[in-house]
Amino acid sequence: MENSIIPSIWFDQNAKEAFDLYCQTFPNSFITGHSPIVVEAQLDGVKFIGINGGPIFKPNPSISFMVICESKEEVDRIWNVFSADGEILMPLDNFPWSPYYGWIADKYGVNWQLYQGKVSGTNQQAIVPTLMYCGSQQGKCEAALKFYEELFKDFRSNGIMRYAAGEYEGLIQHTQFLIKGFTLMAMDSGVNQNFTFNEGISLTILCKDQAEIDHYWNRITAQGQESMCGWCKDEFGVSWQIVPEQIATYLQYPGAGEALMKMKKIIIKDLIG
Repeated sequence: MENSIIPSIWFDQNAKEAFDLYCQTFPNSFITGHSPIVVEAQLDGVKFIGINGGPIFKPNPSISFMVICESKEEVDRIWNVFSADGEILMPLDNFPWSPYYGWIADKYGVNWQLYQGKVSGTNQQAIVPTLMYCGSQQGKCEAALKFYEELFKDFRSNGIMRYAAGEYEGLIQHTQFLIKGFTLMAMDSGVNQNFTFNEGISLTILCKDQAEIDHYWNRITAQGQESMCGWCKDEFGVSWQIVPEQIATYLQYPGAGEALMKMKKIIIKDLIG
């Protein structure tokens, strides 16, 4: 079953090149569709979107992708690919949470945490978006979790680990949760950072009808920000795209593309005339 929360990555006109590399790197991965603006792919069972949006936004470590590898050799193989023209944030080593772990940004600026572990511990999901509350959002992970629990009717927590000592004692060191059957992780940063969430990585929610669009849009923007074409930000700065499941079909209607460009919240009946 395809994930109904889809990580979307903003690229500077090289989404196809990036996803070609990712499909060569991750097992059971392939591009499912592409146009000059959007590339869609399955990466080890997880659906992703790449957006050729230009230089205005760039991914940063506030949202990374935790890759669960079941062997040291698999970690090394992926690490070697992403280290070419990439940037090492945490070198590969043994840590209390994993016998072999490292954090790297690839040459496109996309952040990956490579983790030797078991996919059974992440609901059989091999790649998990991980939100780091930092910069102006430092310390707000717990408040965000409460908001998401109210927003998503099927929210389920898989546990919370807190910092035991130091400046951030009591804040969330790590948590895993599910929304719409999709696994995510989150944390408060353990050090001060000079960045926070931006549009470089967004989360797309596929909605079955207008009522569902209205629910997510209205709740997210109540204390957040509206943008165009179904984009919005929640009060913590995380970017969401609220779109109908059949958006590709709707955009085939005459004038639908022009109508979409004028919308903030997507109104299905105005797309299909």
